[in-house]
Amino acid sequence: MTDSLDGVPIQEDEIDAIELIEPEAFTSRTGGGGKPMAEDLPEPLYRIKLLHSNETFFAYFVPTGTGFPHFHSLEALERLMDDPTANKQDAVRNSESEDGEESVSSAEKEESARPGEMLIPDKSLAVAPTKYGKDLVEVQGRIKDTSLVNPDDLVMIERPASLDDIRKLRDNLTKETYAYEQCRDRIWARNLPMKLVSAHYLLEEPKILFYFTAETRVDFRELVKDLVSLFKIRIELRQIGVRDEARVCGGCGVCGRVLCCNGISDKLNPVSIKMAKDQNLSLNSLKISGPCGRLLCCLSYEYQFYKDARRELPQEGIKFIFEDTQFRVVEVNALTSTVRMAGEDGRVLDMKAERFRYSEGRWKIIEE
Repeated sequence: MTDSLDGVPIQEDEIDAIELIEPEAFTSRTGGGGKPMAEDLPEPLYRIKLLHSNETFFAYFVPTGTGFPHFHSLEALERLMDDPTANKQDAVRNSESEDGEESVSSAEKEESARPGEMLIPDKSLAVAPTKYGKDLVEVQGRIKDTSLVNPDDLVMIERPASLDDIRKLRDNLTKETYAYEQCRDRIWARNLPMKLVSAHYLLEEPKILFYFTAETRVDFRELVKDLVSLFKIRIELRQIGVRDEARVCGGCGVCGRVLCCNGISDKLNPVSIKMAKDQNLSLNSLKISGPCGRLLCCLSYEYQFYKDARRELPQEGIKFIFEDTQFRVVEVNALTSTVRMAGEDGRVLDMKAERFRYSEGRWKIIEE
């Protein structure tokens, strides 16, 4: 007996099969907030994304051999593999003339911008080590602002994805569907208070990742025993939050576009109700909440703009004397740079921001 979970002992042979990651640990590897010197970082740096969880982190690539290898997108590799007349090696080497036109031209544009430097095209697939194990990643693009990159969090891209990797990816997708169904059925059978989100097979490691959400800590040791006896490989259970669930599963937002956390955001930024107030949005939770039930991620995107714009405008409630009448600011519109004022005589005026000046500790209205 070596440890316990909520007062229940754990046997030694169960330790290797159990790994619980709390929701706050499910974050993007985007650095520790430090600002290292530029000369401490390799060049060029790329942002890469995990295909199964949409997490992003920083990486670099050091080519080996005499030439720069060809990198291709998932669509290009799948089309090559579906072509029964193409030779694998020749197709990958010459695919720029068949289906890699866009990615190669993108690389050539970047190379022409900086002579002598070879770059990985955007949307290319590669193999890189991650915090879960070696897996397929998508290169999203080159990093230009390295102020928030922590050298300790960088990983090195090992090689481009090959057709064999795509075959294994397809096989894993089929196995993941089966693994998800089996794990879900066993969760229901044991009546565990947890919701299974997804299952994932790593590319080059005999391990299955199961993501789940739960409101409380769950004793899932019996579930792990069931899964180990069924799949005969290492099982890793990771508890994530509801916002992380939305990022993994994806979906459609109220705007009609893909969820920001799934297709746009690099990481999950904190969102507060104050952001909605400063943007003059309705505080109805149904209107400012996403499918995950939390505040919309997009509230944080324009918050800094509103915050900066409001510094040039008077706040609600401030009173003025204008045309011998006392007015009170009732609404400030940062987008249109207008201020609405209500006077004691019943008049309601809309004024442009340029008519207001802050001097001697108070706001004043400039006469036209």
